[in-house]
Amino acid sequence: MVWVGATASGIANAVRRGDATAGEVVDAHLRALAPADDRLRAFREVRTVPALGEAGIVDDLPDLGGLALAGVPVAVKENTPIAGETRWYGSAAASLPPAEADHEVVRRLRGAGAVVLGSTRMPELGLFAVTDDGTGITRNPWDEERTPGGSSGGSAAAVAAGMVPLAHGNDGLGSLRIPAACCGLLGFKPGHGVVPADIGETDWFGMVENGVLATTVDDAALGFAVLADQVGRRYTTPPRLSVAVSLRSPVAGVFPDTAVRDAVGRVARLLVGAGHDARRADPRYPVGLVKATLARWFAGAYADAAPFERAELQRRTRWHAAIGSVAFGRGMVREQDATRWYDECLGFFERHDLLLTPVLAGPPPPARRWSERGWLANVITSTRYAPYAAPWNVAGLPALTVPAGTRPDGLPAAVQLVAPPGGEWLLLAVAAQIEAAAPWPRHAPGWPLDPA
Repeated sequence: MVWVGATASGIANAVRRGDATAGEVVDAHLRALAPADDRLRAFREVRTVPALGEAGIVDDLPDLGGLALAGVPVAVKENTPIAGETRWYGSAAASLPPAEADHEVVRRLRGAGAVVLGSTRMPELGLFAVTDDGTGITRNPWDEERTPGGSSGGSAAAVAAGMVPLAHGNDGLGSLRIPAACCGLLGFKPGHGVVPADIGETDWFGMVENGVLATTVDDAALGFAVLADQVGRRYTTPPRLSVAVSLRSPVAGVFPDTAVRDAVGRVARLLVGAGHDARRADPRYPVGLVKATLARWFAGAYADAAPFERAELQRRTRWHAAIGSVAFGRGMVREQDATRWYDECLGFFERHDLLLTPVLAGPPPPARRWSERGWLANVITSTRYAPYAAPWNVAGLPALTVPAGTRPDGLPAAVQLVAPPGGEWLLLAVAAQIEAAAPWPRHAPGWPLDPA
């Protein structure tokens, strides 16, 4: 049996049945990972020896029946503590000594039988929607001249290339959903407080959530259930829903290209075919929402830069943190701004059950050394190509990227589904209907690499 490229659900079932051992599965993935990562630079560190040892521990357990992720190789974003491993925040300048204990989400993954193969790359402090640093450029397996997005770019590249079937990431302004859209994956950001956060110094003042990247809805549901401590719960066929369809960008002057509009239209028609109502309806993005979002983004960078030597950080990061110090010092991070937007969203979802939007406005930018370019170039690039994700971090609502076919340029297309508070399982249920009606390729063309 070829385990590299298999689903997380399939691997876990096989290990629980005794059709494979965790050691066999992990060894196969580690062997395939090296040549793939030489091209894509998805991993910061690969835990070859510890991972094989931990797989052996799983195999020695007397009963695997209760392990939802028995023997499943996973990747963890580098800003999330893994016991005994250096904590990286996107560069050598932004790194901390080995963690004394696992982050709670890592503890839950391991408790479910998963084996952590390594930590995946992100931009410095997770600030931008492109992934690179001085040691390398992380590349998109769909087109290696394109970025896999950010900030969970390494995790997305690893899953899309079949290096792991499931990866952890976190999302402060779209950092799961944007890479998922760039790489043809499901990227799931739960609502606020559903999964433990505790990322960086402040969670960007409540905007950052931990979540998963996966190739199938079943795998996304499985990973989410483990992180949310809801193992055993499943999505069910949803009732007839009222779906609002919006192409309006939250960022003034940014518009979706034709391929993006076509993808949203295709999915809207699929949902109607599944028995739902879909009609055009735009959320009212208030003028103050942009200010509230920027204040948290900048001030979050200022707080997260505190443990590091400021002068050694990238120039774009120093600029971002410097602006953040002003925003924080002037009291621009105001809880009432987020509360006002949250209340606006509740009113919108009293009239609609779900919201369907784009994720990206166009294709992902080129893979290049964005870390050496200016601050303004990074901000403008990230904002223009990926404007649709951030509002739902400020509101703390669950949101999911779903693949939606292929663009004319050969890159994956995607849409975003947003739900009211507590709507995580509803999002997965609707995504499953989309998957059944229009299955997507689980990996980028040509991946996983032929082991021969």
